[in-house]
Amino acid sequence: MKTLFVVLAVLVNSLTLFAEEKVWRIMPVGDSITEGGTTFANYRPLLLQKLRDAGASVRFVGSRQSASPLGPLAHEGYGGKNSRFLLATVPAQLAKHPADIVLLHACHNHFADQKPTPGIVADHESMIAAFRKVNPEIRIYVARPIPSGKLPKYSYLPGLGDALEKMVKRLHTEKQPVILVDQATGFDPNKDTIADLVHPNQQGAEKMAMRWFEALKPVIKP
Repeated sequence: MKTLFVVLAVLVNSLTLFAEEKVWRIMPVGDSITEGGTTFANYRPLLLQKLRDAGASVRFVGSRQSASPLGPLAHEGYGGKNSRFLLATVPAQLAKHPADIVLLHACHNHFADQKPTPGIVADHESMIAAFRKVNPEIRIYVARPIPSGKLPKYSYLPGLGDALEKMVKRLHTEKQPVILVDQATGFDPNKDTIADLVHPNQQGAEKMAMRWFEALKPVIKP
């Protein structure tokens, strides 16, 4: 009888190890829309709550932290910085803070008269190459950026979204997925941002969180 109990205990422990869930490490990357602030809403805690409610095991990672209703959440969001800064900064942080998934929304803080679209696309492509070098199996979700009512400064965003979609189709493979997440469709800067017509209000942040969640749901399962 004692031997039987020992055998059963070993089996139970073994099954527990096999049943242990993968904890998905997610790195949100971007500017102030990713970082969040005291005067506008942020998608990150809303997304984390949706993933938890769905039974997924996830953890946000990054070198920075911001307070949230769920406690401090890690990220790689840098207010006021653009894609060129992120290219120079984030890959090294990914090496220090390993991630399985990157959420990349890095399209603001340029001016339309600079004709920034080619440069932003090149920065995205270089970031993706750098992320893959750190983790060849990383999954990268690239946002078609939320539109802005701050014009003409951000009039380049719709065209940039089209260019990013073409880039994603070119870079995506089954082993190294790059997925476009359409944050633009259904996002109305007149209703979904604060007075600056750039940063999301609570409704806008909820829309962003839902789009990320819908994209992640097929992969991150309980």
